[in-house]
Amino acid sequence: MINIVIHRVAEGETIYSISAEYGISAERIIQDNRLQNPDSLVVGQTIVILFPLETYTVAEGDTLEKISEKTGVPVLTLRRNNPVLNTGLFIYPGQTLVLEYTGRKLGNIDVLGYAYTYIEDYLLAQTMPFLTYMNIFSYGITPSGGLIPADDERIIAYAKEYGVKPILVLTSLNKYGVFSSETVSLLLADKSAQDRLIENVSAVLNSKGYYGLDVDIEFIEPQYAEEYAAFLGRLRIRLNSMGMVLFTALAPKISADQTGLLYEGHNYRLLGEASDYVFLMTYEWGYTYGPPMAVAPINNVKRVVDYALTEIPAEKIFMGIPNYGYDWSLPYISGESKAESISNVRAVQTAEVFNAEILYDITAQSPHFNYFSSNISPLVSAVNEHEVWFEDAESIRKKLELLNENNLRGGGYWNLMRQFPQNWLVLNSLFNINNDS
Repeated sequence: MINIVIHRVAEGETIYSISAEYGISAERIIQDNRLQNPDSLVVGQTIVILFPLETYTVAEGDTLEKISEKTGVPVLTLRRNNPVLNTGLFIYPGQTLVLEYTGRKLGNIDVLGYAYTYIEDYLLAQTMPFLTYMNIFSYGITPSGGLIPADDERIIAYAKEYGVKPILVLTSLNKYGVFSSETVSLLLADKSAQDRLIENVSAVLNSKGYYGLDVDIEFIEPQYAEEYAAFLGRLRIRLNSMGMVLFTALAPKISADQTGLLYEGHNYRLLGEASDYVFLMTYEWGYTYGPPMAVAPINNVKRVVDYALTEIPAEKIFMGIPNYGYDWSLPYISGESKAESISNVRAVQTAEVFNAEILYDITAQSPHFNYFSSNISPLVSAVNEHEVWFEDAESIRKKLELLNENNLRGGGYWNLMRQFPQNWLVLNSLFNINNDS
């Protein structure tokens, strides 16, 4: 039985004609998709249609806990099936809540999401119900094995309230937000510094109640690839002895001998053996300084997954999923152009403002559009063309189906700092999400 339809808006359609087509109220479609301007749909925009199987009408004095007791449906499931509950609004008598949707899910998966420590509370509330792990970004390192701390207490507490496992993310980012190869080289050349880092990390994980560690060290000099894996192996032994797990973030490689500083320091086989889980950074083909293209074209993502499976067991692999898009000014000039990072919601809003039709690239399985903006000043008047690539409900479904087809451990979102309501609708319709609550 169908459990989800992703409708792509055609010319002349309205929220009311779409409602009539599927027999789902316009109010529910608007609420589920969090449509901000439902009277002005964009041609090519996706609308997620879900089909309730069993509902409950809120009575006077009801709380989510009381409804859970009456129906046998866990509070977390109520939040997943009714994302409006995660927006800060109170339930009210007469409100209809979905207890169960039609259709069978693909199975169970783990889901992780990255967030900076300054993430806003409303974003935490909207995303926590759909997570297994919250990867908190990030602690830094020094060449001597010291730690650069982060203000993480609030987000740790929030995660535990929802039964989500907090994971400390360890990076080599410097004060400019750039991965420092020099810091990593000095650390990996000094075993005593590595041992100090292991001690320091273990102490923080234990004192703050973390569930584990995610090491995201990038741009490693090739001569340190084996030492990096050996260091992680020793780190994992320590963490496992404490009842914790080790994640390692991997550059998106398609072969063992792939050249480039981003890739050569990451030996998939060795890092897979050294880690409990790995996170494939399967995004950033379209990026800030590159030419316009999809951020995570499915054909490229698939090549990375296919290679990873030759080196690492599927049950260890999390596939990365981007929660953002880019807006490029044209013409693109190599070495000069810089795209603006935007949310997927803003992408659709931009298409609406500039009356652009959203197209869907079949090869990349990603939405995109072009629009023209005016740049007017007392001295110059010009019309600038832009090209936008982003994610929508259909591109997300294709990515989630890919991880299911390959029996991967789960998926992970970089990152949770922007709203993307349709993503959680699709994720919840396809999978049961593992959670400790």
